[in-house]
Amino acid sequence: MKHNDLNLAEWKELDIDVNSLWIINERDKSGKHRNMYHGNFIPQIPRQLIRRFTKESETVLDVFLGSGTTLYECETLNRNFIGLDINTKMIEYVGSQMSDSLFENNYSISLCDVTNEQQTSAAIQKGLAKLNKKEVDFIIMHPPYLDIVKFTEEQNDLSKISDLTTFVRTFIGVCKNTLSHLSKDRYFAVVIGDVYKNGEVIPLSFYLMDAIKRNFKTKLKGIIVKNIEGNKGKLGKNGIWTYRALNSDYFIFKHEYIFVFKKEF
Repeated sequence: MKHNDLNLAEWKELDIDVNSLWIINERDKSGKHRNMYHGNFIPQIPRQLIRRFTKESETVLDVFLGSGTTLYECETLNRNFIGLDINTKMIEYVGSQMSDSLFENNYSISLCDVTNEQQTSAAIQKGLAKLNKKEVDFIIMHPPYLDIVKFTEEQNDLSKISDLTTFVRTFIGVCKNTLSHLSKDRYFAVVIGDVYKNGEVIPLSFYLMDAIKRNFKTKLKGIIVKNIEGNKGKLGKNGIWTYRALNSDYFIFKHEYIFVFKKEF
């Protein structure tokens, strides 16, 4: 079934990328978007996903709110929004960013430990009640990449987990706490990258993808490789990252993955 407002009569003019490789020249810095938070993802990702898998006035849940990237896109695209995060500073920051917004009645953000089932359910239900909705229509998740960047000192912050098995198990718990609020036959996306530890690549993204398939009745609808050219100065053949790679045996990370699933339970 079609879960968007796209006018297919004008499909040639649509700027929706249906390819499995997204090459993005630079981060969109318009509006409220700021590249001020280590780990925030580029606005073009939620923009594409929200337009593709939701209609106006439907509800998007962002399980890892961060600096509010998905919220600002929902504000622009006229989608309702629920956001959760364990980081008090980010909840306060996003609140200040939205302080003069006319979108006040269309979003809910909560300080929330998404590993806690009761806390997560209460936060989502609070948001749904405010929006007069029963379920959410799309979920986006952009979790930490193990402990590469530690975002808080909170005990249950996923960014404090260094062990792969523990991280995957904890993330699946987060999925159980949130996917139950997604309508059946709707979609969710996981934006994730791999990590380099102890002299080897840890394919974190594929461990999470496999764990989702093993634990939930879903269909994997897309594996998108995203490359942003302006990534941490890793541009150009003369860059220091090129020298470091040539002086060793690794390859430079320039990509992340976007896994799109359809919920069937």
